Amino acid sequence: MNAEVIVIEVIGWTAAAIILAAYILLSLGKLEARGYFYQWMNVIGAGGFIVNSGYNGALPSAVLNVIWAGMGLFTLWSVWRARQAARAAIL
Repeated sequence: MNAEVIVIEVIGWTAAAIILAAYILLSLGKLEARGYFYQWMNVIGAGGFIVNSGYNGALPSAVLNVIWAGMGLFTLWSVWRARQAARAAIL
């Protein structure tokens, strides 16, 4: 196994750990679904899966994770906008 393959595998396993940790923390009530930290964990984890899946030719998984990351980014944007609107309403 060469260094490139090892790096890709580490990225994939790290992505799996991040997404699993996000889900566990959400399930335990330690994170909120529309919270920045939970969403960033999903976006970063999905990004790692995109790299790993794409490298290994697992296109269905890669596409699923592109959508997953997109949903996370959209949620981050949506939460940010809502918080900006709430701040503007206070002023």
